[in-house]
Amino acid sequence: MDSWKNLSAQAAQDTHQRFGQRLLGIPGTWIGLPYSRQHRLRDGSMLSDINGISHPLREWNYWWQAHYLDAIIDDGLRYLGDGQREQAKRELRRANELLRGIRFRNFGVYPNYFFDDMAWLALASQRLVSFSRQLEGRSAPQAKQAILTLRKQLAGAIDDVLDGGMYWSRKRDFKNAPANAPAALFFARNGERELSRGLLSWLRLKLFNTERGLYVDGLRLIATGRKVEEAVYTYNQGPVLGALLELGTDEDLEHASILIHASQRFLTDSSGALAMNGGGDGNLFAGILSRYLALAANDIRLDDSTRAVASKMIVDTARSIVDQEPRRLSAAVQRWMIFNSAGACSEGASTE
Repeated sequence: MDSWKNLSAQAAQDTHQRFGQRLLGIPGTWIGLPYSRQHRLRDGSMLSDINGISHPLREWNYWWQAHYLDAIIDDGLRYLGDGQREQAKRELRRANELLRGIRFRNFGVYPNYFFDDMAWLALASQRLVSFSRQLEGRSAPQAKQAILTLRKQLAGAIDDVLDGGMYWSRKRDFKNAPANAPAALFFARNGERELSRGLLSWLRLKLFNTERGLYVDGLRLIATGRKVEEAVYTYNQGPVLGALLELGTDEDLEHASILIHASQRFLTDSSGALAMNGGGDGNLFAGILSRYLALAANDIRLDDSTRAVASKMIVDTARSIVDQEPRRLSAAVQRWMIFNSAGACSEGASTE
């Protein structure tokens, strides 16, 4: 089998070739098509394209694009770490073009209806600024603007209803892990530790299932009061883990260890691979958890057994998808993320 680094590079190339293109042919933009060109007409829900150019009314998945951006930055950092500066510059250019494409496709603005979507794009934009500084010694201006704009949106979605926490959408009737967890990580990386801690504390108090050691989905406002949505998803554990590692107190690291071992116990199959939810959005879930498990696997503050468990989950998951041929952007990006995470575990690379 090729190394995970090689498989990650192949997955990246495949994703760009089969899903990526300029938005409406506009120079200086990039966007990911929801379906691969080879399979886009096999799904009856798809809108047809015009001469291979993405139609403006095509299905739009803002948060898939945010993870596509994150994966491009992974590639750029890998090239930079290997001393391949020209390839790293190519990926920096592609990342900036994708962020521009996201804004154009989102009617010229960064905010949208869902606060979890915005949190993911804010996180990717933070990493884009960091990557640009490492490679070129200067920030990425549009990424900085995205961070400022999205940070204001996220902070405005926090209130005292349901005893704190952030709303999932502008409907403001549901506070959940998908919004609060990536926002907590964003604020932690933004130096706003108090905001991050508040969201993590709310998650721990309201959504942490102590029997399983995992976070359930959310807390919904209903006519009779409130209702806990008990579903447990792989991806919700990931950004909580990332925020715990970022804040990094002894208590945070202890809780991170609990989360990692619980994920292995309850979220893997008989082969040790993370459960694959499937479907559109679900195609990203295991990949997101893998990203943050890779951070844990390389974090020397955690004990060796916990790091080994995190690494094993990623590698077992990567082995389970080697022969996949993703037909959706979400699945292609997830496959790429998992291979990159496996490479980070086996070769000591960083995915921050």
